[in-house]
Amino acid sequence: MVEILDAKTREKLCFLDKVEPQATIAEIKNLFTKTHPQWYPARQSLRLDPKGKSLKDEDVLQKLPVGTTATLYFRDLGAQISWVTVFLTEYAGPLFIYLLFYFRVPFIYGHKYDFTSSRHSVVHLACICHSFHYVKRLLETLFVHRFSHGTMPLRNIFKNCTYYWGFAAWMAYYINHPLYTPPTYGAQQVKLALAIFVICQLGNFSIHMALRDLRPAGSKTRKIPYPTKNPFTWLFLLVSCPNYTYEVGSWIGFAIM
Repeated sequence: MVEILDAKTREKLCFLDKVEPQATIAEIKNLFTKTHPQWYPARQSLRLDPKGKSLKDEDVLQKLPVGTTATLYFRDLGAQISWVTVFLTEYAGPLFIYLLFYFRVPFIYGHKYDFTSSRHSVVHLACICHSFHYVKRLLETLFVHRFSHGTMPLRNIFKNCTYYWGFAAWMAYYINHPLYTPPTYGAQQVKLALAIFVICQLGNFSIHMALRDLRPAGSKTRKIPYPTKNPFTWLFLLVSCPNYTYEVGSWIGFAIM
């Protein structure tokens, strides 16, 4: 038997009398949803103590330190949204926003510059690199990443999109501005920076693939990553999250370019 209390008020929300000892927290969440449909499983946090940590979905009831009648405390996590939806929204925005500045749509730079094109080749190269980066991210979200958590709080999408979309607009405004001037050291600076960008993008993708291979499809397995035969993964010997190292390197190259 399981009784579920509100973690804040200690009010009894539900009493489940037909729960097997082998039941998992995920199964208990599903039973709780039947009595309180407004709190779907992804929105629930069940814990042994009102201020304790959330129990994992895979935790088994009989292995928890509870008596014949288990008392669990419920906390509402708020409206949830899938990680895939969040990532697709975050990344599609910068891709679209940057192109608005690149094509100089009306009301951005002034009427006489509407739909004009920059005479500097590096501006067009920057657009290609920026677009490639976000198309890569979109494709990785759909075909590479495996998420340990299915959802995240809905409020996070506004915070994340403000950063991604705002940063893309800030960059695009200056790079595509009619008064933009090319790099001080000309073609040499552009070629060196482009090489840094491309190498780091390949490295970032290599790390994402290595991390993907550590988690079988449909599981929440967590393993410690190690270098593989791919030279880009050797950075695991120096840092814990080389995908971010390569990400930073990509943007440094982009900025130099």
